[in-house]
Amino acid sequence: MFSFLILLMIVFVGVMFYLVKIVVFQLEQRADEDILKSKETFQNIINQKDKAYTEKARLEKEATQIFTLYEMTKNISSHLNEKEAFEVFHQKLKENIVVEDCQLVVDLGDEESLKEKMAPNGYAIFVLRSKEENLGYLLYKGVSGKDNDKFNILAHQFALALKRIKLYKDLERLSVTDGLTNVYTRRYFMERFEEEIKRAAAKKIKLSFLMLDVDHFKMVNDQYGHLTGDYVLKEVGLIIKESIREIDIAGRFGGEEFCVVLPETDAEGALLVAERIRKVTEQRLIKAYDNSIHITLSIGVSMYPADGKQAEELIDKADWSLYRAKSQGRNCVVAFGQYNS
Repeated sequence: MFSFLILLMIVFVGVMFYLVKIVVFQLEQRADEDILKSKETFQNIINQKDKAYTEKARLEKEATQIFTLYEMTKNISSHLNEKEAFEVFHQKLKENIVVEDCQLVVDLGDEESLKEKMAPNGYAIFVLRSKEENLGYLLYKGVSGKDNDKFNILAHQFALALKRIKLYKDLERLSVTDGLTNVYTRRYFMERFEEEIKRAAAKKIKLSFLMLDVDHFKMVNDQYGHLTGDYVLKEVGLIIKESIREIDIAGRFGGEEFCVVLPETDAEGALLVAERIRKVTEQRLIKAYDNSIHITLSIGVSMYPADGKQAEELIDKADWSLYRAKSQGRNCVVAFGQYNS
């Protein structure tokens, strides 16, 4: 009996030990699971933190790029020519990336020939475009691969700035240029005329003024129509611009009348210019639509300061001379005070 009780106690202790072992094992498993979950949670926190840092770095990079673009655009907007705008762009380029050299080419030639010319020197070419319009090229070298995207972003922004500059210049040109003849409008011409008179007075130099009129222009309109008449005026404007210097100022005075200011030009020089314009016009065969027309010009000349010191005086004297040219048979040049052809 005693042996049986001992055996029973041994069995009981064994069962209890087994049960305790099972409980401990389960507790260990749960503890391991909790530790794994904690590790996963902690790793998730670390991953989220890394993502947050990565996103922060990305946003900071984008903010820097946006700020750079804003600063560049703001600075470029204060300049209205390509050279000054490029200087701003070049400075921002050097501040943000490493570049060995960068040049702006606005003289638009053949892109393939430009590539052949620059490739041996190690230059790459970035075409500055606005939609389908080619505004020029950036020739650059020494930009590393990691900076290519940043260079492209800055270059595209510079292209937009060039487009704005071009639009401004076009608007400025249109505001002072006669749409038909492509010479200056009367209002702008008079402003420039006054400026040149002040300059001539300050420097005590001579200046000449030409008044030009298309002979028998009404007959051209009546015989060939106003469209042909407009074409004739356009051609006259072209002849005048081809026949004068870059510093000379040509304008449309009204209707078929044109005028030219010749800075630093005496009477002899003015008569030579006027005669050149007259001869070129006389010899030019104007082909307008289905018509071929010969036209002539009558030209009156006045000089500063001999014939007047104010724009109105010089215009009146040149107009008088023009009237004399008309009365002497047209197609001739008459200076103020000249009575014989």
